[in-house]
Amino acid sequence: MSTFQTTDKTTLFFQDWGSGQPVLFVHSWAMNSTMWDPHMAHFNRLGLRTLAMDRRGHGRSDAPGTGYHYDRLADDLAELIEHCDLHNLTLVGHSMGCAEIVRYLARHGASRIARVVLIAPVMPCFLKSASNPDGVEMNVIEGLQEVLRKDFPKWLADNADDFFLPTSWGTTPEFTQHTIDMMLSTVFNAAMTCLHTKMTTDLRGWLAEITVPALVIHGDRDVSEPVEGGRLTAQLIRNSQYREYAGAPHGIYHTHMSQVLGDILHFAELGKAG
Repeated sequence: MSTFQTTDKTTLFFQDWGSGQPVLFVHSWAMNSTMWDPHMAHFNRLGLRTLAMDRRGHGRSDAPGTGYHYDRLADDLAELIEHCDLHNLTLVGHSMGCAEIVRYLARHGASRIARVVLIAPVMPCFLKSASNPDGVEMNVIEGLQEVLRKDFPKWLADNADDFFLPTSWGTTPEFTQHTIDMMLSTVFNAAMTCLHTKMTTDLRGWLAEITVPALVIHGDRDVSEPVEGGRLTAQLIRNSQYREYAGAPHGIYHTHMSQVLGDILHFAELGKAG
């Protein structure tokens, strides 16, 4: 079992498969590195080194009472990259994992990073303000948190179909249950605090600082993170490409896995010299 200790004495679990050019996957809110197993295996078979970490409070990592803001989460990511001595790295994130990548680049720079792939990224700014008049009021976010506090398992079950659109894309009940079980294994304090972080942090300034090539992928039937967020994310990054998948939900990493893997491979030219 691969682990390392962060500078704030938190032990974090990570997977590290193979050798060659490194690709590091950053998981979604309330999930863990297991969500990336098929993607890691795919690129591993192509001769690449694939890695993924369980965020603090998630999966097999420690669950301290603090540290669920983007600065600390970006530091965790940076310390993993340093621990594994990764260079010329491709970073791939989904949903909240995209925001961690964005904060990492703004806080730690891009000296080790070749490119990033942001899949169904979180809205650059959720909260309503003078600069974001179409955002949501804080009481809406607080209402969602209260619903989750009362019955998190039911909320997950109620929203599973929107997440995967099984009637359209054939997601099996077994895979849906696997995802729900993964999310229920997350320490509840970590899930709730990370939810607050992702819904109250303005990413727009950090996105504008990104200089490495970026690929943004989003589905136009995403209920969790509406497609407008993906479009805006791509607009804010100077050197970006944008792919919008017709009919794809938030669970695009699974429902459209072959297309996602192909787009990543084409964008990153993984396995080629350099």
